[in-house]
Amino acid sequence: MNIPNINLIHAYRIAPWRIQRQWIGNALLLVVILAMVAALYLNVTSRTAIAGREIQDLMNAIAISQQASSDLQTQLASLTSSVAFETRARELGFRPIQPEDLEYLIVPGYVAPQPLNLSSNTAPQLSALTIPPEYNQSLLDWLDERISSRRIQ
Repeated sequence: MNIPNINLIHAYRIAPWRIQRQWIGNALLLVVILAMVAALYLNVTSRTAIAGREIQDLMNAIAISQQASSDLQTQLASLTSSVAFETRARELGFRPIQPEDLEYLIVPGYVAPQPLNLSSNTAPQLSALTIPPEYNQSLLDWLDERISSRRIQ
């Protein structure tokens, strides 16, 4: 057992450049691993930054669209106001109607729709007389009736 150790030590003493090569190889391996970790970290960080910037751009576009929509709604409200309608109607030659200008037209067979009454007072009121006796009977009454009928039998 001692002989292989001696040969190994002897081999390193003869060629010390082997140990230096191992140290240099280990150092280069460590540098390569650190470079790969740094590159991976940089890749993840850059993708995250790009995604965040895209989100900001989309939120900005949403805000601009909402602003444009609000502007259009405001324009629509001003164009459909009663004052704007009246002004445009007068410009087109219309005028407010006078009672003597009204003319009613009678249509034969037309029946005006009746208003729908949704109040609860029109619902039929159920009284104890209209409900069948089976539904007026309590559990104790039913049990008493059964016991009484068995006594009779």
